[in-house]
Amino acid sequence: MRLRLILAPLLAAIAGPALADVPVPDYGQAQYWSIVDSRPQGMAPPKGLRGVDVFWIHPTTTRSPTDYNHDPLDPAVLKWTEESAVQRQGSAFSACCRVFAPRYRAATTKALADPANRDKAFALAYSDIERAFDWYMAHENKGRPFIIAGHSQGGAHTTSLLEKRIKGTKLQGRMVAAYVIGINLMEGDLSPRLAGIPFCESPAQTGCFVQWNAVLAGSDNGPTLRAYAGAFAAQNGGKDGGKPLCVNPVTFDPRRGLSLSAEAKGAVAGDPGLGAMGPLKASAVAAECRDGLLTVWPAPSLGLKPLPGGSMHYHDVGLFWADISANAALRAKAWLKAHGSR
Repeated sequence: MRLRLILAPLLAAIAGPALADVPVPDYGQAQYWSIVDSRPQGMAPPKGLRGVDVFWIHPTTTRSPTDYNHDPLDPAVLKWTEESAVQRQGSAFSACCRVFAPRYRAATTKALADPANRDKAFALAYSDIERAFDWYMAHENKGRPFIIAGHSQGGAHTTSLLEKRIKGTKLQGRMVAAYVIGINLMEGDLSPRLAGIPFCESPAQTGCFVQWNAVLAGSDNGPTLRAYAGAFAAQNGGKDGGKPLCVNPVTFDPRRGLSLSAEAKGAVAGDPGLGAMGPLKASAVAAECRDGLLTVWPAPSLGLKPLPGGSMHYHDVGLFWADISANAALRAKAWLKAHGSR
């Protein structure tokens, strides 16, 4: 597998069904698409810009003792995936854009922990994502500008779409940006894998991508950084991959280091799970890219729990929900202005 994933998938809390009889998703059927219509508590429906689409790819959401991929329409799997991930994360883009979120046969935690079967499970999951993206382009996009975004496993598939469906094609000219969240692309991935798709250098730049991985301030990041470096070298003939790529999603400006909590537009309070999102809390997190990882200082009032080792993987989106929303709108407006559209 080309990407070095964090093996702590978002909110993996249910066991999936047997996959033997699960049909290949038909993306011409509405049941294989999520309707992203949730918002943080107390937030009014979005208004305004709708000239851009977002293709959103959810993270790993399923534990299974037996299966490497989940059935996206199994009722328990679907409920957990929708409420714990799709709505909470994909909704950050709904203020600017129409959101298209495919339901797919995502790899499970069993696949993530099994090197012998991991690549096969991810290849199956990606095959669904690629077919969903192609169907969306053929039937819904109609020449509109678009954003691709995903978290964790979804970030891996986002990067694969950039490499296999966007890089060097006509679609690249219509891509507003890509948000690769919660994985660990390295400087060495900029070429040749993503050659021609730059890392974003400013908050309003288009045709580029961003990435971040959140860790709690005070954590020992040495083991994580060594694991990333070792994985890149193993997959690239011993080459040095450099540092993980990182942007601070409060500023979206690599030239700026630390952002103070007063600058943060709004985090979703409470650990993700079933049910409605908590309210937004402004000025609740300080952040800084350090050695390629996003160090965060969240306010205790958010009630967010880190994973072992200080990873804030579950909160890569929620900590910056309003900041992501504002930045997607900024980039969308910049693209439309540059191309003479409204």
